[in-house]
Amino acid sequence: MSRIMQEKIEVPEGVEFKVEGKRVEISGKKGKLSREFDLPGLRIRAEGRFILAEIDSLRRRNKAALGTFKAHVMNMIKGVTEGFVYKLRTVYSHFPITVKVEGKRVTIHNFLGERSPRVADIVGDVMVEVNGDEILVKGIDKDAVGQTAFNIEQATSVKYRDRRIFQDGCYIVERS
Repeated sequence: MSRIMQEKIEVPEGVEFKVEGKRVEISGKKGKLSREFDLPGLRIRAEGRFILAEIDSLRRRNKAALGTFKAHVMNMIKGVTEGFVYKLRTVYSHFPITVKVEGKRVTIHNFLGERSPRVADIVGDVMVEVNGDEILVKGIDKDAVGQTAFNIEQATSVKYRDRRIFQDGCYIVERS
């Protein structure tokens, strides 16, 4: 017995969208995002101001795929209208840390007194601003913004020392 499950996503005014096969393209005042959804059994179509997604089965995996599709499209809509910002804070007690943006990389100098800088990659079209001890990661693609913030946090992970004592690093403190 096969049933069809569907999700209807309303696209707000001021946001343009285009559906071509399994590719969804959304553009708004902040920019343009497109993504290919290669989820098995998923059919996507545009209907007025709505994006309609259908899946053939009511199995748990297919329901999860439909929910994943909806979450990604909602994040794309939010990204092109409002954008995403991650705020990181640099914390040090032993050696003062210096953070610089150099092209598509963030370099962290003097981390735990190390001579060579630690490097984190900037993913996609993400802007990174450094204001003293605060690092702002901004962009319209939630995945790229989150990955860039995590790359900066991961670059300052402390190894082979007691984390309770050496708490130096760059930490994500706020997501909005």
